[in-house]
Amino acid sequence: MPDSDQTIPSTQIPAWKFILPSLLGIFLFMLPLPYNGSYTIPVAILAKSLVAGLGDSALWLVVGFITISAIMSTYTLLTKPRWLGKNALLTSLFKVSKAWYGIRMLGWVLVLLCAFKIGPEAIWSGDTGGLILGDLLPTLLSVFIFAGLLLPLLLNFGLLEFVGTLLSKVMRPVFGLPGRSAVDCMASWLGDGSVGILLTNKQYEDKHYTQREGVVIATTFSAVSITFSLVVLAQVNLEHMFAPFYLTVCVAGVAAAVIVPRLPPLSGFSDKFIDGSQRQKNSEVLPEGYSSVAWAYSLARHQAGRASHPKQLLKEGLHNVLDMVLGVLPVIMAVGTVALVIADTTPIFAYLGKPFIPLLELLQLPEAARASETLVVGFADMFIPSILAASIEADITRFVIAAVSVTQLIYLSEVGALIMGSQLPVKLWQLFAIFLIRTLVTLPLIALMAHLFF
Repeated sequence: MPDSDQTIPSTQIPAWKFILPSLLGIFLFMLPLPYNGSYTIPVAILAKSLVAGLGDSALWLVVGFITISAIMSTYTLLTKPRWLGKNALLTSLFKVSKAWYGIRMLGWVLVLLCAFKIGPEAIWSGDTGGLILGDLLPTLLSVFIFAGLLLPLLLNFGLLEFVGTLLSKVMRPVFGLPGRSAVDCMASWLGDGSVGILLTNKQYEDKHYTQREGVVIATTFSAVSITFSLVVLAQVNLEHMFAPFYLTVCVAGVAAAVIVPRLPPLSGFSDKFIDGSQRQKNSEVLPEGYSSVAWAYSLARHQAGRASHPKQLLKEGLHNVLDMVLGVLPVIMAVGTVALVIADTTPIFAYLGKPFIPLLELLQLPEAARASETLVVGFADMFIPSILAASIEADITRFVIAAVSVTQLIYLSEVGALIMGSQLPVKLWQLFAIFLIRTLVTLPLIALMAHLFF
């Protein structure tokens, strides 16, 4: 936690440099406000307002950005221009491996097919590629713009140092994670899972998280917001059960956060930073003569003093935005569309769910066969299980399906694709394995709690 240069007395740094930007960051990313009959964070309100203001233009902006990403990546791969190599930003944006280049090109082809409704309807329909392009990507574009520009308020002015120091005694022994990861969880829980992924990836790139910590946080703490939980519950016609539902989600989520990271594949990730270095063993030790609060405040003020000039922060924010818009949008279009097409046109997820039938029957859940079809399809999109469950008659079964879909966390139409598009070293098969393990861990606990409420 403290670097070697943090011996400088923090009293030299004005307290307001830590307090004011951090309070603004908390307000923007963590304070739920009433909006259109529900609650969400200011950054999400800004994003939704931008989408509404842009109207149909938002979709074509997405098409334009993915097209630029594909064309420039192709130009870079084929010509290897020297002028691009001299610019670190352009190099990071367009010089990618052949595998990622292939995904970008697939995303470009799919975005063109969906935008102009060319080819099989299974690709561009409103349940598959049309859903990704028309509903998800314009919203994510707006989230990327505001989150990218405003994340430095959370990252650069000492809030993570302050919270991390205070919570290290809880997060490290219980979850095996640094205390600052609590901020990622809060940003996701109160706002949006995609914001949590962006925050986690940035912390990993800046060497605050090791490979294991970064992947564990992204796949464990990027919880869906309270608002989305309400949407899921409304889909299964159980809005009146919100209090027991969210209690169940929280209990199951904490249980999964304790158990799943201690199992493969998460337990097998390296505890090294992005550059191969290792965390110092005494990095979270409290120095003599300091209380936890005093040391947290000292580190926070020192970090605030190291924060860049506003002009440099704006440049860093724009870099974040371009990195996400040009690098992540094509990945989400490619991975999300393919996953939804497979879910919509093939019975593969229904077949994968059949092994769960005996477990569902053991848990005494009615309509086990139909419920089994919903358990694995959540890997494609978190909302699909609730759509399928809406026609199931048993309230308890709909309750369990809705809660499991929320606690599974990893779905390729957004969070999974975001993780795949980040710098975190996780493969697709590992995401699927984590998804299945989370399902196996949370399902019995959710069913047990459901039997208490029904």
